[in-house]
Amino acid sequence: MTSQQQLQHLYWRAGFGPRPEDIAQGLSPHKALRQLLRDASTCAPIESPAFHYADPLGAVMAVQPTAPAPNLAAMRPAPPAELSPLAPRPALAPARKLGAPVLRRRDLTPEQRKLQNEGIRDAFAAMSTAWMDRMAAGPGQLREKMALFWHGHFACRTRRPDDSLQLLNTIRANALGKFPDLLLAVSREPAMLQFLNNQQNRKEHPNENFAREVMELFTLGRGNYSETDVKEAARAFTGWSYDGQNNFVFRERQHDAGPKTFLGHSGNLGGEDVLSIIMQQPAAATFLVTKLYRFFVNDVPNPAHIAPLVVAFRKSHYDIADLAERLFSADWFYDAANVGARIKSPVELVAGLRRTLNLQVANAKPLLGYQKALGQTLFMPPNVAGWPGGRNWIDSSSLLLRLQLPAILFKNAEFAVRLKDDENDITPQTTGKERTVRNTVGAQLPLAPLQQLLGSAPTAERPGQLAQFLLQTPLRPENLTLVQQAAAKAATPEEQLRATLISLLSLPEYQLS
Repeated sequence: MTSQQQLQHLYWRAGFGPRPEDIAQGLSPHKALRQLLRDASTCAPIESPAFHYADPLGAVMAVQPTAPAPNLAAMRPAPPAELSPLAPRPALAPARKLGAPVLRRRDLTPEQRKLQNEGIRDAFAAMSTAWMDRMAAGPGQLREKMALFWHGHFACRTRRPDDSLQLLNTIRANALGKFPDLLLAVSREPAMLQFLNNQQNRKEHPNENFAREVMELFTLGRGNYSETDVKEAARAFTGWSYDGQNNFVFRERQHDAGPKTFLGHSGNLGGEDVLSIIMQQPAAATFLVTKLYRFFVNDVPNPAHIAPLVVAFRKSHYDIADLAERLFSADWFYDAANVGARIKSPVELVAGLRRTLNLQVANAKPLLGYQKALGQTLFMPPNVAGWPGGRNWIDSSSLLLRLQLPAILFKNAEFAVRLKDDENDITPQTTGKERTVRNTVGAQLPLAPLQQLLGSAPTAERPGQLAQFLLQTPLRPENLTLVQQAAAKAATPEEQLRATLISLLSLPEYQLS
């Protein structure tokens, strides 16, 4: 494998693909990784638009943009080797006002509900577009890619865009920090507490949903805890709730202060104690590293690769950035078996098209419709387990759209997509016309960066060179012939380059990273 191939593999896995100028720098994979880590060292929150909801009188009230996520350093649990189930609990984060709360739907008229739904839908679309812009053009590629992983890992969906954006910014701020910080911060987010029903978890009437998912999906995986542990953890999380302004609060009167035994630790345990005890379990590091490996390396875990990463992860007190550096600098990361071995998710596909081609779009909203048609809507995971990924991204209908998407964007082809009705949609039971996505993206494809990458290469060699840049798997000779034939029909050099691009991007090989 050449250095350029290694570099492209790194940019696809640690970000959303290489730009021609990234390749032109001629960096080694080691130097490129250091640059990715430096670029991801800071995190500016995604600013929210004003969120609009209908009030009982038919007027519209706005919820102002969310405040930046708080500094969680003071909330960090002790490192695993020093944890105690009875350690002092961290101070709560300061309350943050998010604006006027959403009114209960039962108090609204049908027209007001419609206005409310439209406001919520538009806010989620604006948030998704803003985050996609960061993925496609932002400097912090590794942070956004890691945040996308955690976005699926801590799957959550609500009807409140401000809560969802606050959760996302918390994830982004902690995406490359210490996992105990991230876990604690996410566990205290009103969006997550509401989604997993912990506001219903009260003394003498425990609700086990939140406690179960924290262990099953977030930290340990099935088989590493008992049903008794679930019940005891649920008791420990009683009182974890949020107020009318959707700030985290601990309601002491609702908390079960009795003795509990959880994973072999006994005492008057609270929620923070449970999280700390979980992080002492060897199964936690194995569970997390394996899931990260499947996302960033290969759908099929390799125990020989994972075992030393698990040891280092625990030794670093669950330092995610350290784990990422070890993973992306390992020799086996660049093995042929791991290159071009993953199917791009819809978000990776669309963000990658925009980034690698420096694509400019006049209207990014239809791209969200294509992502939904392909099976991935940001902030709207299908269930608490998140998106299954892998081969689940591909079926007969989604593959057709994937292969035709480049022509839709670059030829401004007319291709209307009828979105399926989803019982979880914010605006269900809309008409077919309303659920149709039409190509109004207005994509502008600058060819100069690609022309500079090709240099003075003869026309006949350009398809092969572009294939090496765009594809992570070798181009089959018969497909190369088809690409060359499509380019030969074009009248001018620019048209030839555009035809070559569309042909290559429309191949099944482009679906792999």
